Amino acid sequence: MPLFELDHIHFAYPGHAPILRGAGLTLEAGQRLAITGANGAGKSTLLRIMVGLLVPDRGTVAAFGQVRRAEADFHEVRRRAGLVFQDPDDQLFCPTVTEDIAFGPLNLGKSRDEALAIAEDVLTRLDLTHLRERVTYKLSGGEKRLVTLATVLAMEPEVLLLDEPTNALDEDNAARLVEILTALPQAMVLVSHDTRFRAQIAPDSLRLNEGRLCPETG
Repeated sequence: MPLFELDHIHFAYPGHAPILRGAGLTLEAGQRLAITGANGAGKSTLLRIMVGLLVPDRGTVAAFGQVRRAEADFHEVRRRAGLVFQDPDDQLFCPTVTEDIAFGPLNLGKSRDEALAIAEDVLTRLDLTHLRERVTYKLSGGEKRLVTLATVLAMEPEVLLLDEPTNALDEDNAARLVEILTALPQAMVLVSHDTRFRAQIAPDSLRLNEGRLCPETG
């Protein structure tokens, strides 16, 4: 059973021409799929539709074996598919790194002690324990990017949706991100302009062009 099936997705932002015009994709368990395309092609929009943050004008979103339509349908999807936003500041809002990472588990009903233990475990696995008490908004861009990934991994998702994860990363942090992602078991959908990074993380590739997804060529 596919993890996600998007069929004939159409979407337009109010007052603008359609950005998606029949886009479709299938994500299988264990698959790592890159989505390429020009700036403004609708790649980030597609990721947001997958987790119900945007509602398509037409088309079907099926996730984990069920068609998802209403907002309530996507609550489970967001527990099982973690979206790492393009801008970390859209995702980090607690005073410290540990609190940001513990926030998701707390929302899932974990006790404070359980949530803090999960946060410590994720920080240890990602070699980020030196950041645990840092004030989030004072982190560097690269540090924020890695902490954002940690907040998503704390939810133990089955799928990772990654929107330009190498933005603001220097060479060392980009290499660390590759090391982290290649070691993870989750299926992934990756949006990235970084050709080398895509090749390392997501061997399967689709290109979003004129509102539709088609196999990447050459």
